Amino acid sequence: MDGSKVLTLAGLQAGSKARVVRVRGTGRVSKRLMEMGVVPGVWVRVVKSAPFGDPIEIRLRGYSLAMRRNEAEAIEVSE
Repeated sequence: MDGSKVLTLAGLQAGSKARVVRVRGTGRVSKRLMEMGVVPGVWVRVVKSAPFGDPIEIRLRGYSLAMRRNEAEAIEVSE
């Protein structure tokens, strides 16, 4: 890595853009996220989050995706 700070997708503010570093976990949810394009190397942008922070809307590969905060915490990103 280039020394950038690694954090989770859940920790980003609306409007932030980051590159996916890793999707943690081996369960169905992690697998499904990767099938939908959330894979290492892809750029994602946080569009908005619901009033209490759940769910989070992200934009990647030309489409929008909503996910729960606990799912977003399993996605490591680098700004």
